[in-house]
Amino acid sequence: MEHSRIAVAGSSGLIGSALVRSLLADGHEVVRLVRREPRGADEVRWDPARGQVDAPGLAGCDVVVNLAGAGVGDRRWTPEYKRLIRDSRVLGTATLAKAVAELPEPPRVFVNGSAIGYYGDTGDRIVDEDSPAGQGFLPSVCVEWEAAAGPVREAGVRTVFARTGLVVAREGGAWGRMFPLFKAGLGGRLGNGRQYWSYIALHDEVAAIRHLVEHDTLVGPFDLTAPEPLTNNEITEAMGRVLHRPTPFPVPAAVLRVALGEMAGDVLGSQRAVPKRLLESGFTFRYPGIDEAIRAAE
Repeated sequence: MEHSRIAVAGSSGLIGSALVRSLLADGHEVVRLVRREPRGADEVRWDPARGQVDAPGLAGCDVVVNLAGAGVGDRRWTPEYKRLIRDSRVLGTATLAKAVAELPEPPRVFVNGSAIGYYGDTGDRIVDEDSPAGQGFLPSVCVEWEAAAGPVREAGVRTVFARTGLVVAREGGAWGRMFPLFKAGLGGRLGNGRQYWSYIALHDEVAAIRHLVEHDTLVGPFDLTAPEPLTNNEITEAMGRVLHRPTPFPVPAAVLRVALGEMAGDVLGSQRAVPKRLLESGFTFRYPGIDEAIRAAE
């Protein structure tokens, strides 16, 4: 990709910060959307809750990437936090999409975050981008999240949805919480361990987003997950194998429900999502297997 001016919302998060590092290393100009007073020309202020964004600061951007949203696993799902999970995604996307659609010269591509939570609990059934949305809180959030990008699609901007799985990373996200436990020899399966987890190495997540940006024919939803989803049992064994630690402490489903509340359903749920469209588009994973993904994150 030739030199581009790229706006990134959610640039301080796990994926956003890694994406920004990658883009800057390759000489691209990155504009970060921030909720505070900007500290330099590379920052643009926005307030997604109020529907406000300093649109002139987006002028000249070739690409806009929206990864903003409160962490799904950061806190117990109280009614207030569930509202924050939804609003931070839906209102943030709507705000940014409206601002981008109204630019005199809109960008050539708008990449919006989404998640494989779109599919809900799918058990052993393999799902891909052609599968329907599931039932429940996270699927409904994902449906609204993607729909909120409507204005930018209607403006004729190529719009892509990155339906991300569980990102294998040492810091941040669900995996960032698992690493210390497993390294301390306190890791173990969750529930019966038969639920499928669709994971992706952080490196591949960033590379996939850049792939979606760079290929002008790609539009719509793409599952950002490794090619072979594994069960929680298999992932637990891999964590023990790679980190050279025993994994003797399974966490019963009942304990998870007490500890996590409604969020336990997400942890115990099964999502066997595969990156059908990403593979068809010619993307090559650097860390497709779980062992190599864990080693890359160490």
